[in-house]
Order: sequence, then C-alpha cells, then structure tokens
Amino acid sequence: GLNKGFIVTRREMPQKPSHMKGRNSKRNQLVREVIREVVGYAPYERRMLELIKIGSASTFKRSLKLAKRRLGTHKRGKKKRDEMSEAVSAMRRKG
Repeated sequence: GLNKGFIVTRREMPQKPSHMKGRNSKRNQLVREVIREVVGYAPYERRMLELIKIGSASTFKRSLKLAKRRLGTHKRGKKKRDEMSEAVSAMRRKG
C-alpha cells in the first residue's frame, strides 16, 4: 500500500544550485533596469503600450493577442502584458 516500508526520518539536504536558477539578484535587477532605460522598448512593446493606454477591455485583450503572437506562449504573453501595463501606470504616476 501507500504507507509501506521502513519508517525513516528525512535528512535535511543542502539546496541544489539548480533551484537557484532564475532568481533575481539585486545586481541583475539594476543591470536590466539600466538597459531598459537606455534601449527603450521594442516596436511590438510600443504598440502594446498604445493599446493599453486606450484602456478599453477589447484593446487590453488585443494587446495580449499581440504579445502571445510575438512571444509564442499564452503565459509569456500574459507576463509581458502585465509588465507593459505596469509601465503605463508608472508613466501615469510620473507625469
């Protein structure tokens, strides 16, 4: 059955380096921020910003469709749309 076998206590193992992959460090975050400032947005990202600025539900959905088409997957598209809507709200906060 499910609970068969000799009962043992689980050992606390050190964390694998592979579990650290993809984690954001402060330095990495700063580098990405500087690059974004210098380089700006890709053409499709600018188009998404315009769609999100309009603010209707249909253009919000259209921006997801655009991102999905460019990036390949639904999940990546949603992440990019969230990133772009965050950028729009940051622009509005600034001025």
